Amino acid sequence: MGNTAAVTVCVMLATVMQALDTTIANVALPYMQGSLAATTEQINWVLTSYIVAAAIMTPPTGWLAGRLGRKRLLAGAVAGFTVASVLCGIAGSLEQMVVFRLLQGVFGAPLVPLSQSVLLDAYPRERHGQAMALWGVGVMVGPIMGPLLGGWLTEYYHWRWVFFINLPVGIAAFAGLTVFLHEPGERSRGGAFDWFGFAALSIAIGALQMMLDRGEQLDWFASREIVAEAVVSALAFYLFVVHIATSGQPFIEPRMFRDRNFSAGLAFIFIVGVILLGTLALLTPFVQVLLDWPVFTAGMVLAPRGVGTMVAMLMVGRVIGRVDPRLLIAAGLLLTALSLWEMSGFTTDVGPQALVRTGIVQGLGLGFLFVPLSTVTFATLDPRYRGHATALFSLMRNVGASIGISVAVFLLARNTQVMHAGLAETVTPFTAALRAGGAADIWSVGTRAGLAALNAEVTRQAGLVAYLDDFRLMMIVALAALPLVLLLRKPTRRTAAAVVE
Repeated sequence: MGNTAAVTVCVMLATVMQALDTTIANVALPYMQGSLAATTEQINWVLTSYIVAAAIMTPPTGWLAGRLGRKRLLAGAVAGFTVASVLCGIAGSLEQMVVFRLLQGVFGAPLVPLSQSVLLDAYPRERHGQAMALWGVGVMVGPIMGPLLGGWLTEYYHWRWVFFINLPVGIAAFAGLTVFLHEPGERSRGGAFDWFGFAALSIAIGALQMMLDRGEQLDWFASREIVAEAVVSALAFYLFVVHIATSGQPFIEPRMFRDRNFSAGLAFIFIVGVILLGTLALLTPFVQVLLDWPVFTAGMVLAPRGVGTMVAMLMVGRVIGRVDPRLLIAAGLLLTALSLWEMSGFTTDVGPQALVRTGIVQGLGLGFLFVPLSTVTFATLDPRYRGHATALFSLMRNVGASIGISVAVFLLARNTQVMHAGLAETVTPFTAALRAGGAADIWSVGTRAGLAALNAEVTRQAGLVAYLDDFRLMMIVALAALPLVLLLRKPTRRTAAAVVE
């Protein structure tokens, strides 16, 4: 396969580029919101559109690689992702940004699975562990470097550079793949792809996400659009279920769900997606908008989450063969819940140390979940289903992430309004807090400036309570997942080792 070192570098560039874009835009969201004249709910479409598009387009990757060729598909995906990144950087409206982020997700979906496949072929079997270690580092660079790099670019240049930064990386990766990567001697073109099942599932997920993203803005089921999206999603999902149950070659093999570990694993990875991206989507505005910290500082306090995840994954890799994976999963859930419990007690005076500490603990928890969950989920599954099963596993994680972001942001907006109304009712000229010290001058109810300052403070405190309620809800979700551990069967040592490999 040509020059192994050169292929490794090019593939890693593609992997890092895609991994970075899952987190690099988060810290720039408040700045995008101002430039694109979007609400808090609308600007999060920048995140969910990318995640949903990547989720939908991941399952056909194997079939497309067989039809088009792995080199052609990988190089085309890198080129398309790079062009879409530039288009995101020059987007002049929210609608353009969402469309271009959808394109990024479509072209970014094949990058991670194809890069993993290329590295496995580039190295002999006895060096597969080394190859996967390199690949894992590339995947983990995103959560670690994304917030830092995004914060630095936004602080010292412009938020548009979080997308333009992909241009030189994409050009280098595309040129290297074109020169050094060669097609395998033989490749399977695969059979017919189940386009009806794929389309039905894609429409169901897309309509559901549209309903969640626009529900708050359109007053939910008082809007005909929301009703229509709910009906379309339910009907498409019904057609998908009926189709896979009756089709000879379904998009998703229904017999997989008879495996208890696999079904429970899908529920787990959905919850992991909800907590991981939902919490990150909340932390960015919490730090930048509510606490009014500089964007680079925000990036620095968010990055340790990725460090915690990497440390935990390294630890798990050493003990996975000697410790029951179910215990590691339970420990991961408890660590995640512990960090969210501490976050539910934050105040407007919280310091960077508390955010870094909770971020590391939450990263450790998520790291303890990933590898053992992958081991247990596929340990008892018939190997012939593994291709479809891994695609569905990735799909559930991404769908959980997009739903988690939408629900968290919706609850934040609604609870802020509710708490603002409740707090405002208790504020009178005789409120003790308004009569103490210099507060009477700053929050004077007898002047317009004083009323404006008082309203701003009430809004800030209402927002704080809404954030804490969301963190508490995420903690409850993590704890509610604990009983699922009892549904998992312990894999044998030989099976666990095979799955990790």
